[in-house]
Amino acid sequence: MEDYQKKSITLVGNLDGRWSLNGATALVTGGTKGIGHAIVEELAKFGASVYTCSRNEAELAECLKQWEDKKFKVTGSVCDVSSRTEREKLMENVSTVFQGKLDILINNAGAGLFKPTVECTAVDYSFIMSTNFESALHLSQLAHPLMKASASGSIVFISTIGTLLVYVGCALYAASKGAMNQLTKHLAC
Repeated sequence: MEDYQKKSITLVGNLDGRWSLNGATALVTGGTKGIGHAIVEELAKFGASVYTCSRNEAELAECLKQWEDKKFKVTGSVCDVSSRTEREKLMENVSTVFQGKLDILINNAGAGLFKPTVECTAVDYSFIMSTNFESALHLSQLAHPLMKASASGSIVFISTIGTLLVYVGCALYAASKGAMNQLTKHLAC
């Protein structure tokens, strides 16, 4: 092995240590697919203990098994974040698993609806807003005492470029994510 290769390996090792999340706790909603799945894996690779949720019990079980095989510290439960009652139960579970403390909340779970605005129903509106916006607000509120108990806290909201650009048939989705973006700004103040 060349000297420059050894030096490169050492530098990478130092960067990994610099970004260590050993001892940190995280909740990632919607962690069994897409961006959420990738976030769970990255947090776990850096040493965080992660709790995730999914509406789909079979997908959750499969992911938990894969993460266990990788020796990641990931647990989770079934939760439909569009339901206030289920969100409250989720945070009770998180509090129990992490002994009343939480360092990181990733509001990732979301639902899309792609149809003409004039065809959107009140049921469509309720589901999209409760899944994409209300859940982020409510989970952030529920996480607050756990983050205070850990003496730290970071909240991340997963949004979309669709709040800045117009995609035909995505009015409710874009509106829900736009509301989330405003919430993010207000919580940062």
